[in-house]
Amino acid sequence: MRQQRWFRITVLAVALFAINAVTRLVVRFGFDGSDTAQSRGSVVMFTLVALVLGALTFVWCQRRRPSDWLPDVGFGALAGMLATVLVGPFLSGSEPFANGSGDFFAQIWLYAGCAIAGTLIGYWAAVTLAKDYRSRSLKAFSERRTVKPRKIVRR
Repeated sequence: MRQQRWFRITVLAVALFAINAVTRLVVRFGFDGSDTAQSRGSVVMFTLVALVLGALTFVWCQRRRPSDWLPDVGFGALAGMLATVLVGPFLSGSEPFANGSGDFFAQIWLYAGCAIAGTLIGYWAAVTLAKDYRSRSLKAFSERRTVKPRKIVRR
């Protein structure tokens, strides 16, 4: 079950939603819903989303091709975003469109931007350190190529 693609996507979506849920509950019960605490909580939540996706991308891109891990990260982040935007406001005693559609879509754009930025930073870090799948494949190919003895051509 853990090897199936939907399981990885679901776990990622639940983890991203859990970050949002914990942040909303801490702001709601710990700081009585003040505007300053909500702003800081949003910054912390978006930072954690970017860090989680960056770390996950860094780990996954070392052993798997981008065509394998990128859809998992993308669909997991999309599902986490939908849960965050549509279900998350109910945790803080509000509704998704309570502050208008502008705030609703602003949260979607912020979430998408942080998710993309975190994923790119994780992948770029792996590429920079030559730890990604392609760099490791090229390194293995070049090592294998230099180990083989040169064929002598007789005429």
